[in-house]
Amino acid sequence: MRDGDTIVALSSGSVPSGVAVIRLSGPHSGPTLEAMLGALPEPRRLRLVPIRLGGELFDRGLVAWFPAPHSFTGEDCAELQVHGSPAVVRGLLRALAARQGIRLAEAGEFTRRAFENGKLDLPEVEGLGDLIEAETEGQRKQAIARLSGRLSAQIEGWRERLLDGRAEIEAQLDFSDEGDVGDLPEHFAGSLKTLLEELQAAIETVGRGRIVREGLRVALAGPPNAGKSSLLNALARSDVAIVTDEPGTTRDVREVAIDLGGQLVILVDMAGLRDTESKAEAEGVRRARAEIAQADLVLWLRAPDVADVAPQATGAPVWRVATKSDLSAPDGPVDVAVSTRTGAGLGDLLQKLSNFAAATTAGEPPLLSRERDLAALKAAHAAIQEAIERLDDPEIAAESLRRATNALERLLGRIDAESVLDRLFSAFCIGK
Repeated sequence: MRDGDTIVALSSGSVPSGVAVIRLSGPHSGPTLEAMLGALPEPRRLRLVPIRLGGELFDRGLVAWFPAPHSFTGEDCAELQVHGSPAVVRGLLRALAARQGIRLAEAGEFTRRAFENGKLDLPEVEGLGDLIEAETEGQRKQAIARLSGRLSAQIEGWRERLLDGRAEIEAQLDFSDEGDVGDLPEHFAGSLKTLLEELQAAIETVGRGRIVREGLRVALAGPPNAGKSSLLNALARSDVAIVTDEPGTTRDVREVAIDLGGQLVILVDMAGLRDTESKAEAEGVRRARAEIAQADLVLWLRAPDVADVAPQATGAPVWRVATKSDLSAPDGPVDVAVSTRTGAGLGDLLQKLSNFAAATTAGEPPLLSRERDLAALKAAHAAIQEAIERLDDPEIAAESLRRATNALERLLGRIDAESVLDRLFSAFCIGK
């Protein structure tokens, strides 16, 4: 990405389509529109015009002009809405990119320019990326809330309170000989403790937020031939997994996403758990145990024709699911019995999963959902805790509050953001 360039890209997805939107951003956007139309149109008003460039008529479509700073990127921007013909889009992009000072945009470059020009902060950028990728209603609501600045406002509020606290302590350090600077107010420690409690409450929502954004991970576990792959196919309503009566058929981890009541649920099929001399199957068992350890819910499958084994210890809830119920009634207590052959019990299991997912993510979707969020809040929490414990030493307390402030500013993308930005924008589509 080079400063001063004007960038151009198709921003409306693949063609052919009914309409295609081509976006420009940068200092050559205005002169390019003037070359096409003879004069700049009225800002922020769509105008139906013949779209010509270099004397060639490409199409007839709508044109919009967004002068800086009142645009998505904060730069001069223009948008062309043309017919979604591959030939029209290809010809226009080629002609525009051939003009002096204009080049094709890189992935996420429009949004990165919006960030660098102060139109979006980092949590809002992440919300925009989440919105583009949202597949469920819960993900959409979470992404919109983050994009709208609600999380940023909350973080900014915490930061302002930290700055006030730092000002109190640093006044003691810098002006201790002044008569109007006394001891810290009585409420000072209490205010920090209140902030600490708010951060702890926010930290505890990250897990729920992660489930909304990434999906509820449900591990289908148990011994070989317990019916894991058959159950995955039945719940997904597709033959995504190979099913045979040979033990150890599944050796890798397979994920299938389903939408249950607006909540994304990731069903994870895996190798059956048993001791084996096969190196390939042993690796599958190792991966299966790792998946169980990080699952949000474990379905432990047991079948009447397969010897059961004790479920793996995990911090997630474990449901006992009796499979192949058409062969015989479950032996011992189970949470649900199913048969993939007859379909018995599958509706009950899906309903239970839907209820569990709804209960796990009840209420407004949490705004905090990323590992980066969690790391920043934990760092700020630890630093504030240290400040409270060292109020008897103002220099250490002030340094601790400075580190807490930096952790929140890092979350907003105001410091140390470059590596985060490179990784984040590389996942954006070109034209956004």
